[in-house]
Amino acid sequence: PEINTRNPSMRGFLERASINAPIQGSAADIIRRAMVRMPGALTAAGLKSAKMLLQVHDELVFEVGEAEIPNALRTVKTVMEGAALPVVKLKVPIHVDAKAADNWEAAH
Repeated sequence: PEINTRNPSMRGFLERASINAPIQGSAADIIRRAMVRMPGALTAAGLKSAKMLLQVHDELVFEVGEAEIPNALRTVKTVMEGAALPVVKLKVPIHVDAKAADNWEAAH
């Protein structure tokens, strides 16, 4: 109800929050679906060393043996890009950048 306040600062904050909440909530649901599917997808891809370690906002961090990196990158990218399906077919496709590095900072 306060979104109609005469205070422009408060009104602006509430307008941004009302627009952002469904977007952020949907993104959280999509990454959660990817996380639930990931262990099975890694196993199905024959990735014995790959382990999902951490979620950082819209990113997933894995530990993967050197020899399995190319297959792990393909698998992770496929699972994450298709995480919304079949529940929701988005008009704008999800694009995932999957990178390998010795640590999270270096992957950026």
